[in-house]
Amino acid sequence: MIKDYKIVTLCGSTRFKEQFMEVQKRLTLQGHIVISVGMFGHSGDEEVWKPGVKEMLDDMHLRKIDLADEIFVINVGGYIGESTAREISYATATGKKVNYLEK
Repeated sequence: MIKDYKIVTLCGSTRFKEQFMEVQKRLTLQGHIVISVGMFGHSGDEEVWKPGVKEMLDDMHLRKIDLADEIFVINVGGYIGESTAREISYATATGKKVNYLEK
């Protein structure tokens, strides 16, 4: 039997790698399929800053939002950067529920 698991895409600044990992674990244990970022550019993955890579990853993250039922925003200290703000707007415009780590 295949269950109907909710799919959640994580969004937020890649400087919060530790929080991404904690939330991914928690949501997985709650029975959700979690889609996260592929690289943490602000936490040491230097490949992100090569020409064209960040743009590709940003576009790819919108496709990850398309696959999800909702997004979960990792907004440590209330921080929401430009890319995350765009992802929240995209998710809202496409009818996705938006949850936040911090209110």
